[in-house]
Amino acid sequence: MQDAQPTQDATPPQDAPAPDESVIEGSVDGLREQALAIWDNLQSHMLTLGVAIEGAILIAAILPAAFFGPRLRKLIQTQIAPRAPYGVLRRAANAFAHLATPIALYILLQAAVLGLQAAGSSSNLISAGVSLLTAWIVIRLVTLVIRSPFWSRVAFYVAWPIAALDAFGVLDDVVRQLQAFSFPIGEDENGVAQTFSALDFLRMLAVFGVLFWGARFLNHLIQGRINAIDELTVSFKALLAKILDVLLPVVALVLALQIVGFPFGTLAIFGGAIGLGIGLGMQRTVSNFFAGFTLIADKSIKPGDVIEVAGTYGWVTAMNARYVSLRTRDGTAHLVPNDKFIEDGVVNWSHDDRVVRLHAPFGVSYSTKDLRGLARAAEERALTIDRVLKSPAPRCNVMEFGDSSVNFDLRFWINDPANGSANVRSDVYMAIWDMLHEMNIEIPFPQRDLHLKSVPDDFLTSTVETRAEALSNSRED
Repeated sequence: MQDAQPTQDATPPQDAPAPDESVIEGSVDGLREQALAIWDNLQSHMLTLGVAIEGAILIAAILPAAFFGPRLRKLIQTQIAPRAPYGVLRRAANAFAHLATPIALYILLQAAVLGLQAAGSSSNLISAGVSLLTAWIVIRLVTLVIRSPFWSRVAFYVAWPIAALDAFGVLDDVVRQLQAFSFPIGEDENGVAQTFSALDFLRMLAVFGVLFWGARFLNHLIQGRINAIDELTVSFKALLAKILDVLLPVVALVLALQIVGFPFGTLAIFGGAIGLGIGLGMQRTVSNFFAGFTLIADKSIKPGDVIEVAGTYGWVTAMNARYVSLRTRDGTAHLVPNDKFIEDGVVNWSHDDRVVRLHAPFGVSYSTKDLRGLARAAEERALTIDRVLKSPAPRCNVMEFGDSSVNFDLRFWINDPANGSANVRSDVYMAIWDMLHEMNIEIPFPQRDLHLKSVPDDFLTSTVETRAEALSNSRED
């Protein structure tokens, strides 16, 4: 038999805790060592003379900023803001005046950073403060100038994260990670693979947002100049406005892609997919878009026209890319899609002429003798209403001999259909009512004669007895 192998040494390693040591004591020692390491790091980086100097500069810069800020505000309000034109530029000047003290503090801190860098000292703390202050100033300027909740939220969620990342010194690392996260978009004409990174996408969104806001501002200025030209027709002005509404955002998007260096040569790859998406998912939207151009080009409707479509009566206040805004007499705005006018048709009360004819039919009793005199009186009463035109003159025609009445139709004209038709028709009816009562002419109601051909023998007897009993009871009461 072979000798038994010696047993392995059960002695614990040198770095293992002794059996009698507590696990809790080991954990406490580990936490103590981590706390000491953090404290040493804090002492070596934060509790230094340079950091103390930067903190003192940050606190000391508040006093001169508070001194020069009100003077800077007064200078802007008295010298710059009154000379700025009304609109965005005037709001921008007032916004800078409102933020005069933070701007003065920003200038002082930037000067302190340049001074520390020239002296070879650290300026990390002041640079972090400058980044956060810059983000706050940008957000406040956007809120005061644009006055848009959307762009205020965009500025808040963009400026603050960038400033915070820059303040903690990790902005460059985040930029490198975004640059590394990319996806292929095709190949150029030389066969070189092209990619589009997440950083390029964010840059494109930021640039497009600025250019889109500038395009809207430019569109507002151009449309104001176009509307001031009296030689242009209303429909042509609306056509130019619609073209600008589409063209300027597209130009802003193309410029944004060009600025970030997007390879346009690879767009041919997505051409088929985009065309298919438009053909299937955006068919109604594209139909409304081109229907809007058709409505303006053929001048079927234009802003200011009084129209009736799908039972809705009102006047056109705006013609947009997707819909026509129709304001009713109730004060509500109906947004009717453009293709609705082409598919279902529209009644345009003021297409060529605003003079329109309304009807007020009525009937009189067959006991009326002078029908011609009644027609003339109705025409004269219609002229007593202010909105009824004297030329063309009202006309009252006999339409038919009805079952219970002689039916007339009083026709009159107005030239302001935008002010409503039901109200002027009501006024005419009121005048006709007064006229009929003054002439003692009855307005009949439907009457029917009942002829009994076959009844039971005791029907008449029981009817007579019932009536006699009723009369007797009434006399007794």
